[in-house]
Amino acid sequence: MPTDEDPELIATTDGRVPGRRGRATRQRLLECTAELLVATPWRSIKVIDIAREAGTSPATFYQYFENVEAAITVLAEELVEGAGELAALVDGDWSEGVSWDTSVAVVEGFMDYWERNRAVFRVVELTTVEGDLRFQGLRVRALNAVTVTLARVIATQADRSGSPAGEDPMAAAGTLIAMLAQVAGHRYGFEFWGIRTASLIDSQARLVHWSVTGRGAPAGARVAGSEARRPRTGPVVGGGAATARTAEVKAALARARSAAASPPDR
Repeated sequence: MPTDEDPELIATTDGRVPGRRGRATRQRLLECTAELLVATPWRSIKVIDIAREAGTSPATFYQYFENVEAAITVLAEELVEGAGELAALVDGDWSEGVSWDTSVAVVEGFMDYWERNRAVFRVVELTTVEGDLRFQGLRVRALNAVTVTLARVIATQADRSGSPAGEDPMAAAGTLIAMLAQVAGHRYGFEFWGIRTASLIDSQARLVHWSVTGRGAPAGARVAGSEARRPRTGPVVGGGAATARTAEVKAALARARSAAASPPDR
């Protein structure tokens, strides 16, 4: 997970501004933290784990972060920046003829955004439920720009035809964003039950399109790969995305075990 912070805003724990090499080391520590989060509960990650993964020492880690939580907080801040790309998708063209494509792009963009940041979102979601106001604030900030933009788009469309999703654009937008977040967060559970990710995108795109424009999806519109299957009554082992995710987690665990077995640099 790359970070693009302004070098002038980066400082070590003792207040010094690191040079290019120091910023590269800090970046590597953040990337290793993100990699470990993929397969390890965040409270189980130790500073020495991150340092070993990065090929450096705990002392170096403490030059840039007070603790593991501080590094995760920096990663969580990236969620806010990434949400700007989603807001730009939402602010696209919703006129008849292209609105379906815009709707699909919004849903696909949200799924990609969540996937890129899945490990960090897992921490943010958990700590938010536990009442951690700092992470709760980051989650709100990450999704606020998208929600506000979607509400404005709904309000604009409602001026012409009225939104079937309700009279309060912000309530409609908040409901849609909550749906997108929950589905993105649980896509592998859906895959386990044999529900294709393409089908999830198609269903959500239809709801978003209807809520924004007041029109159903155009005749024949369908996300590729979302064709209906026969009814399911139980889990389907080996769903495409679920299989890929399992392989990803296993690879991350292997890297973490390998790093733990290697002595740290002195």
